[in-house]
Amino acid sequence: MKISDFSIGIEFTVWGKTYRCTDVGSRVVIAIRIDEMTMATKQGDTISHQVLSRTEAEQQGWFDGPPYAVAEHILDEDDLEACERALTQLGS
Repeated sequence: MKISDFSIGIEFTVWGKTYRCTDVGSRVVIAIRIDEMTMATKQGDTISHQVLSRTEAEQQGWFDGPPYAVAEHILDEDDLEACERALTQLGS
């Protein structure tokens, strides 16, 4: 994909993961991963991880924003070449 193919809210895949565009710059795209979400919790010295599916994470509001409760990723011009538009989108 090219930078001109992106707009806020479109979903795309790259590196076998699904992302949603949250911002488009002149040379980079900012996106959140939406196919799953890993939540880490710490009790004392113990750290545990729970992986939430897309549906579970959406129901709990993890992908609502901005600001987003999950990390935003920066994809540069080289990364964009590997991106493909997602076949399905929410609201489509």
